[in-house]
Amino acid sequence: MMSSPEPTPADELSGRPQLRRTRDALTLQFSGSAAVQSSMSLLNPYALEFEYTRLMMGFLLFDRDPAHMLMIGLGGGSLPKFCHRYLPQTSIDVVEIDPEVIALRDAFHVPPDDARFRVIAADGKDYLHDGPAPVDVLLIDAYDGEGMPAALCEQTFFDDCHAALLPDGILVVNLHLESESYPVCLAFLREAFGTSLFEVVDDDMTNSIVFACKGERFDDMDLRAALRKPDGMSKDAWRQLQPTFKLMEATLILR
Repeated sequence: MMSSPEPTPADELSGRPQLRRTRDALTLQFSGSAAVQSSMSLLNPYALEFEYTRLMMGFLLFDRDPAHMLMIGLGGGSLPKFCHRYLPQTSIDVVEIDPEVIALRDAFHVPPDDARFRVIAADGKDYLHDGPAPVDVLLIDAYDGEGMPAALCEQTFFDDCHAALLPDGILVVNLHLESESYPVCLAFLREAFGTSLFEVVDDDMTNSIVFACKGERFDDMDLRAALRKPDGMSKDAWRQLQPTFKLMEATLILR
């Protein structure tokens, strides 16, 4: 069994990623912050422990079988490894700026790089600005211990997110309601995507998950069809997601 490293005084000042092990879970935190960035069940490493991660998977209501996904922010790898395991036809790229976070990938059971999955050590802002091949789904789950990193909370970043999507592509962004950057980022998203967006807030009133679309996919949705299990997805995965998706239904009906 792997033991959790004890933080040093230098660690506490530097905001470095820290592992914490309990009897049931392995968690990732940044030193100097009480917030838990990611949590993995030791009994079920592929479960989505936090409601906000299940909400982010809400893109499946609109695109049930994306060919190519891009994620900005690895963290404990909950979303990348869930998608790798349960969306077997999807190619996944994950961009992470912090080499110390990448170094923890084995501890969190993040799969090794292969033909359809890779972790890219790069600045997500620069990576998007350089114009990668457009994708079907773009997930932004970047966190610096306080909220969205200031370097990403800019109009140019969200414009680059728009450009990184295929026609009818979907952007999903995790914003932190208590962060000063929350209303600023939301305004930038509205500028980039117009009215083709909506947000869903988790039960703890901590995270706002914003869904934005490059196109009109949100306007042509059959909710009853969307709330059925996608072909090829395991019952285990759908059992995790279905209760959260039903909660999203109320938000979608009111749009």
